[in-house]
Amino acid sequence: MTSRRPDSFDGLSGYRGREDPFYGASFPARSAGGSGESQLHHWVTSPPDIPGSRNLHTGERTPHYEEPHGDSRAPVQGSGAPQPGVPPAEQLNRFAGFGIGLVSLFTENVLAHPCIVFRRQCQVNYHAHSYHLTPFSAVAVMCSITKAQGVKSLWKGMGSTFIVHGITLGAEGIISEFTPLPRELSHRWSWKQLAGHLLLKGLTAMLALPFYCASLIETVQSDIVRDDASSGLLDCVREGLARLLGVGAPHSQRLLPLSCLLLPAALHAVLRYSVAAAVQRVALWLHQRTRKQRQDPSNPLDAYFPELLAAWAGSLVADIIVFPLEMVLHRLGLQGTRTIIDATDGVVAVGNGGSPLVLPVNTQYDGFTDCLSAVRRKEGWAGFYRGFGALTAQYVLHGALLVAARTVLRLLLLEGRKEGLGC
Repeated sequence: MTSRRPDSFDGLSGYRGREDPFYGASFPARSAGGSGESQLHHWVTSPPDIPGSRNLHTGERTPHYEEPHGDSRAPVQGSGAPQPGVPPAEQLNRFAGFGIGLVSLFTENVLAHPCIVFRRQCQVNYHAHSYHLTPFSAVAVMCSITKAQGVKSLWKGMGSTFIVHGITLGAEGIISEFTPLPRELSHRWSWKQLAGHLLLKGLTAMLALPFYCASLIETVQSDIVRDDASSGLLDCVREGLARLLGVGAPHSQRLLPLSCLLLPAALHAVLRYSVAAAVQRVALWLHQRTRKQRQDPSNPLDAYFPELLAAWAGSLVADIIVFPLEMVLHRLGLQGTRTIIDATDGVVAVGNGGSPLVLPVNTQYDGFTDCLSAVRRKEGWAGFYRGFGALTAQYVLHGALLVAARTVLRLLLLEGRKEGLGC
């Protein structure tokens, strides 16, 4: 007995509506509800479904119940197996999208962490003579620090960054559930929805600010003065709560209250999100305009790689624009915490067993505007881009691994198609 579901029924949210015309066939967007509901088309397309439990789009049929050509009443060969001579293109497509997406996430959150650590150290080190505006000088000093202190010296604080991401996502979800602020924007958004959406991003950044400052300390503090025996994974949460409540170990009198950092943190989060989303949308629009001439029909990765590349471009442009604001926010958040960082000039202290010199962070800014004027006056306009070479190295690494993963997966998919065709 062969059962069949309607082609427009996805099994979860009823009958599926029309697809988003903006993304075309390569970028299907989910739209749920019947004729009485308004169709909401989100900014970002839905992730690839898991093969075997996928949702159906208009005009698609599940491969588990695919009928052979000719006789519509003929039984299905095998249980969920593809027909002989027909390559499982849909499954290969989804596995390829999952693979290249996993490479992107791993590179962005794990492999690029040393570049983030060194960039933050350069931003808060106002003593340094070298600004490291190019990736060559930045990578050279990163190698010298790793050689002297070990590989883990540039991977510090990675667990706390994941905790901050989790707190941010959780706070955003809770606020959106109990307030009318929309978590996602439809393509037919209004100015009121846009304002509420950006307000949600700003409020989320304010709530996560204490934990972000605690994570910042963990990422820039030198391993030479770090006590690994007393440090733990949840130190970020403990230190963030201690700074929020004003308890714990006494800090310097130069420690700024969190109220002075709320506006810069919200401005940084909203501006970065807005620029990244706008650039990503423009990149996808340009790809949609040119995909008919440049799209390779034999490469199923064309359905996923353009979206990942657009997200990469959006993050790059956003980080470049908000780089000065991020530098000011980091200096204000670290002031008065008695944090000791590595010397980013690459100077080696011969008398200390070849360990890089460490420096204390002793800034005395009164607030956001005072930090801006002091950096411009004492360090020049280039001072706002200290550590820019580490940012360049981070995105070059990310983009190179994306292209390499796409190439490798494309070759594997072509081999799989040849085997499916019996060549």
